[in-house]
Amino acid sequence: MVDTDSLARLALFGDLTAPQLEALAHAFAEERHSRNDRVLRQGLSGNGFYVILAGEAAVRIEGQERARLGAGEFFGEISIFTDEAVGADVVVTSEDLRCAVLPGLELKQLLIRYPHIAVRMLEAGARRLRNANRWSA
Repeated sequence: MVDTDSLARLALFGDLTAPQLEALAHAFAEERHSRNDRVLRQGLSGNGFYVILAGEAAVRIEGQERARLGAGEFFGEISIFTDEAVGADVVVTSEDLRCAVLPGLELKQLLIRYPHIAVRMLEAGARRLRNANRWSA
């Protein structure tokens, strides 16, 4: 279980009420990772939706860093939605990375239950796509 205060500080969950945050806190587990740990590995199946509570991680494709993620950002959703292997390594770059983790099978139900979260995820996905297009240009 993740503490509700950690979730309440994140924009992704900013529209939720206290009871909703409490229910959400029970759905998520907390994981900690150390510097250089690979949280997700490119080419392997993904099994969780991760929201960073504290720390930083790099997104690497074929060993090349494409993005940095920090508190409030998330990863793992694409392989869940597409039912495909993970497209990038996610590697811890800070001393410690704390994540709230939801099993992949529960993500779609969470988004149906809390559409505000789905909208915020779509907004973040649009920003990522725009930045990726700038990167490749």
